[in-house]
Amino acid sequence: MHEWALAEAVVSTVLKIAREEGLKNINEVNIKMGELQQIEQEIFEFAISQLQPPILKNAKFTFETVKAELKCKVCGHQWSFNAENLGEEVSEAIHFIPEIAHTYIKCPKCGSPDFEISVGRGIWLESIKGVK
Repeated sequence: MHEWALAEAVVSTVLKIAREEGLKNINEVNIKMGELQQIEQEIFEFAISQLQPPILKNAKFTFETVKAELKCKVCGHQWSFNAENLGEEVSEAIHFIPEIAHTYIKCPKCGSPDFEISVGRGIWLESIKGVK
């Protein structure tokens, strides 16, 4: 499951930042997840809880999903991603390989599959708070 790999990447990035900043204890980690990443949040949170080294044991993790916004490169139309219109099989494919979205999603105005994802892709650390 890619949630475990993502959790490992988050924990290792937090630890790297903690070392660089000289933090001895992490109190808070705020994570943003793009909607197109289609993360099973329960699994992701569980994986993070299982991978926590002592420096993260008392950290409060918050998770926020960022809605995906798309923009057609042909006609300039902007629209919001809607997973409900895709069906389970397509949604599952995008879940594992977000880049495949271009195969299934078309601009609702002109029908072009040539669009960019303005926001709502990937995972990033919004903030980390700790004690030196």
